[in-house]
Amino acid sequence: MTSLLVPLLFLSPVVFIMAAPEPAGCKIRITDKGLELLKLETQRFVEEELSNISMPEMKGTEGRFQYTITDVKITELNLSHADLHFLPDVGLLFDVQNSSIALSFQRRILYWFFYDTGNINASADGVNINTAVNLIRDDGGRLKINNISCDAKIKKMRAEFSGTLGKVYDFLARFLTTGMRFFLNQRICPALNHAALVHVNAMLETIPVRSEVDNYIGIDYSLISDPVVTSRSLDMNFRGMFFDLSNQNQPLVNYAVEPVIREYDRMVYLALSEFFFDSGMFAYYSAGIFQMHIVNEKMPKDLEVLLRTTYFGTIMMMNPALVDAPLSLQLAVNSPPKTSIKTSGATVVMTAIVKVMVLPPGQPPVQLSSMTMEAKFNAKVSMRGKRLAVHADLRRFKIFSNQSALESLALIPLQAPLKTMLQMSVVPLINNWTKRGVRIPLADGMNFIEEVVEYHNVCSPLMFAEFYIHLFLCFTNIQLLWN
Repeated sequence: MTSLLVPLLFLSPVVFIMAAPEPAGCKIRITDKGLELLKLETQRFVEEELSNISMPEMKGTEGRFQYTITDVKITELNLSHADLHFLPDVGLLFDVQNSSIALSFQRRILYWFFYDTGNINASADGVNINTAVNLIRDDGGRLKINNISCDAKIKKMRAEFSGTLGKVYDFLARFLTTGMRFFLNQRICPALNHAALVHVNAMLETIPVRSEVDNYIGIDYSLISDPVVTSRSLDMNFRGMFFDLSNQNQPLVNYAVEPVIREYDRMVYLALSEFFFDSGMFAYYSAGIFQMHIVNEKMPKDLEVLLRTTYFGTIMMMNPALVDAPLSLQLAVNSPPKTSIKTSGATVVMTAIVKVMVLPPGQPPVQLSSMTMEAKFNAKVSMRGKRLAVHADLRRFKIFSNQSALESLALIPLQAPLKTMLQMSVVPLINNWTKRGVRIPLADGMNFIEEVVEYHNVCSPLMFAEFYIHLFLCFTNIQLLWN
């Protein structure tokens, strides 16, 4: 983990330093409105877990009655009075009040010389379950349930005997239901505890922490801190950093300001800082992706003719025999592209060196010219299921010579055809890499169905004092919001 070290105090040879927290490249907020949907899923999950509770066989003697109770089954749960809340600084609270459970089990009763078997239907009313789930960041940077506190109580229980002697056995009902209520009270919390620590944590294991995006880069979605829980929301701060698969431990410092989400109106917010996109560009750059060799059939004929016309004199001066030799363009991005996010949208600036080469058969390539190409792209962010995709469109383009201003003037006729070539060759290649998208850190089974994308550029005067050594003094991010 990288961090910012700020000198605080100097005493003789000892230097005291304090590590500033690492900013998040990606932040997800789930609001109390999002809990409304999650509550229904939690309720179904709890009902399923409680319906699988196993009860022990009950044997005993009451007066002249000898009884055995077997095959206890929960036939119905009514958790209609259930609610799910945020528990500040802890996690989630699932609260069930005044609900009911229906059960059935088999009886075998011996009374004097009479032996009777049959079914017993029972119901538990006034079922109250209070469960608090503590959410943390584990050592691997994954969201995890650390522990669960549970309290379950059943106020009363009734049993109905069927069969010929059903009325005779009614006096046993109170005795049996007391024992059954005791066992249920003892079984509910362990069942929920196992469900949370085993089943839910297994689901959380499906959230990607470090995974491959394509054959070149991967993404690090490890949590950089414990979730922040308030009465209105659950915020998760992820590193949100891409990396080159061939050099996965290459350090990259996040100088961006922490993404800030100030709203609570929608169910889920996803905020992405410029670092999220810049690290992706840096990873592709480190992987050597931003290089292209345009020659032979890849070279547009009109562009080749224009290149020969432009550099005809140079070729003749070098060697007239090279006039008919193939020409090529070599494009190589010379620094990692930079992302800029403003309220008007997101843009990516890319600078590359373009070399015009002549390729004489059987001889080494000969460089005719070297020019600098500057391109600016509009980047449109969208979501498909759980995948974040970016589509690029060329917005601005210019070239100039690395040799002289005079040569830059001579390159003006190449502006339009090179821009067309970029639009037809390079931009589709970039979009082909990004159209598959990158998965955002959500568990399996969760998908978004509606999105609203907003671009923010928030600058606070207070940031100048706190981040005075940073290159970027203004917070920039993208927020994706879902209903």
